[in-house]
Amino acid sequence: MEMLTDPNIWIAFFMLAALEIVLGIDNIIFISILVGRLPAENRDLARRLGLGFAMVSRIALLFSLAWVMTLTTPIFTLLAQEISGRDLILLGGGLFLLYKASHEIFMEVEAHQTKEVSAGVDTVKAGATLFWGTIVQIGIVDIVFSLDSVITAVGMVDEIGVMVAAVIASVAVMMFAAKPIGEFVDRHPSIKVLALAFLTMVGTLLVAEAFDVHVPKAYVYIAMLFSLSVEALNIRARSKRVAA
Repeated sequence: MEMLTDPNIWIAFFMLAALEIVLGIDNIIFISILVGRLPAENRDLARRLGLGFAMVSRIALLFSLAWVMTLTTPIFTLLAQEISGRDLILLGGGLFLLYKASHEIFMEVEAHQTKEVSAGVDTVKAGATLFWGTIVQIGIVDIVFSLDSVITAVGMVDEIGVMVAAVIASVAVMMFAAKPIGEFVDRHPSIKVLALAFLTMVGTLLVAEAFDVHVPKAYVYIAMLFSLSVEALNIRARSKRVAA
């Protein structure tokens, strides 16, 4: 009860929950793009499973803080650069994001003809294999984003109960927002390409972070917000032309 009546606890909770939601934006975008490849009837389940896995992985990491902190201990040295377990995870996750985002951009921009030809194959693949393959890919990136999120949480709050509550609250908000964001991205291919470009930037930041090159994520978010604002004006202009 003392914790519930302590205003400092509530301030820490809301600040951490807000930060978790901001850090989860790239996770929502990644999930929305991957889920868009699935049949419409499977998308909601895939979103819930993906975000549920994100919540479970973050809480599991919070309850293994001693192990998480050991990930910052250097394992070996490469070209005068100390490499830790965290660096390896960030490097692998960043390279995976770069590959996946680049592949999706190619499929969206250049491979329309190929997609039409292989439509029958895609229909066959759109079963359990494609569904669980999507969940596995979401899980891989969730672990990378969870590591970043948990390390941030540990630096902000001392009470593990507050951290867990903030993670649960942020995932609940993301579950509410994931569907409309995904549907909006699907309706506007240009927004989808921008989102994929955003993911390539995030992947680049993860690779840079693995080599101790720290670039504030705020720069990426501001650049993406500016690009989305310009594209929103383009979408409005196109809608007006169609209406006219």
